[in-house]
Amino acid sequence: MTIDIIGAGFSGLVAACYLSKEGHQVIVHEKHDKPGGRARNFKTNGFTFDMGPSWYWMPEIMENIFADMGKNIQDYLSIERLDPAYKVFWKDDESTSIPADMADLYSVFDGLEPNGGQKLKDFLSDAELKYTIGTQKFLEKPGLKLTELLDSAVFKNFFKLDIFKSVEKDVCNRFSSHKARSILRFPVLFLGEMPNRIPSLYTMMNYADLKLGTWYPKGGMYSLAVALMQVAESFGATFNFNANAEQFECEDGRIKAIQFSGHRHEVNQVIASADYNFVEQQLIPEKYRRYSPSYWDKKKFAPSSLLWFLGVDKINPGLEHHNLFFDEDLIEHGKQIYEAPSWPDSPLFYACVTSRTEPETAPEGCDNLFLLMPLATNVEDNEALRNKYLKIMLDRIKKHTGVDVESHLIYKKSYCIDDFKADYNAYKGNAYGLANTLMQTANLKPKITSKLENLLFCGQLTVPGPGVPPALISGKIAAKLTSEKIKNKLIHS
Repeated sequence: MTIDIIGAGFSGLVAACYLSKEGHQVIVHEKHDKPGGRARNFKTNGFTFDMGPSWYWMPEIMENIFADMGKNIQDYLSIERLDPAYKVFWKDDESTSIPADMADLYSVFDGLEPNGGQKLKDFLSDAELKYTIGTQKFLEKPGLKLTELLDSAVFKNFFKLDIFKSVEKDVCNRFSSHKARSILRFPVLFLGEMPNRIPSLYTMMNYADLKLGTWYPKGGMYSLAVALMQVAESFGATFNFNANAEQFECEDGRIKAIQFSGHRHEVNQVIASADYNFVEQQLIPEKYRRYSPSYWDKKKFAPSSLLWFLGVDKINPGLEHHNLFFDEDLIEHGKQIYEAPSWPDSPLFYACVTSRTEPETAPEGCDNLFLLMPLATNVEDNEALRNKYLKIMLDRIKKHTGVDVESHLIYKKSYCIDDFKADYNAYKGNAYGLANTLMQTANLKPKITSKLENLLFCGQLTVPGPGVPPALISGKIAAKLTSEKIKNKLIHS
């Protein structure tokens, strides 16, 4: 059967891999001129920049996908573990590097507070249980039936999963130092809420961070998208780039045809990897929509971001591959994202320099510097504000490293709320998807199924949630459901 996939982001690419391997004729339609979605890249003046995700965690997810395809991931990707994983800059002008070796990491925490290493060991032991149950019992569930949550291992360890305890309470009950708490709150930034409103179940991400490690794929995160496209193509999938989905033609509860950039294309089965809200509210006729505009408006979204791509004609030895500037108050910044949406007074931010690991991503003697500042969705966005916060971030880098990056800029490009909306039809300009609050977890997310009989969704706004590993799994779930639907239809016909 012919299956059309809208969007060549990670979820759409994975769906294309599984379905083409089964022998289906798969066509992936992508708005842009290359695969990856938010994980695209661009090259200019000798610099290479990933445009979105930059953290490669949970590498076993990709390894398992390639194994399912009967492929050796090493034939497509070269990855290395970063050591240090990242560097944290503090308000007292000190910094902490997070080592890959666990004994060294425990020593770092011993230096942050009395018995910190043992506290971390106990914390990660609990986080490992949550990670194991979470990835094995929840991650690949489609969220369609409550019975999916009924599992003996879940019931046996229910209280250890800390579903009704917050990350903030769990971390603060165990650790006393500001620095230890800040490091352990960090992964929550990917989940889109304040630590006091994210279930402690998600401290499983601390296990992914500190124990499983931070990795880097040669060629950047975009190389993951290229690898997945190559696998799908090896099974016969085709890619239609510069194809913007503009309209669904529906009849008798099914999509009959889709208009891509002015061209009508008849369809049998469809998977939408594009922004869920856009597809449902803009492409699907109103009578076939499951959710109302007010439903979407009431949902809690992860932040948007201000991004800067900077070419610097000087290497800054004070920066590692990944750098977190935690020299301001996370809680206050968070309030200006979630409670009183506005541009932050004193922002935290992130700096990435892939040329530290892969010198080929910048000209000799240069750094490719990527800056990310979390920002409330749907706030005002203009060049003046973007440049104001660039100045703030560069001044802070100079303060901590002694390098005046601003005087060595030879290239700069910004990306913010208006760009997320224009490029990805991102609802309210969000960068990550829905926040992983208790009331937006598992079966409480927007359904992966549609009122239209031949449409399924995948991506960051449905199960399992935001982030690269969940997006990969989302594509696998959608592919499995599509395959089952086709088989059932053939049986009944």
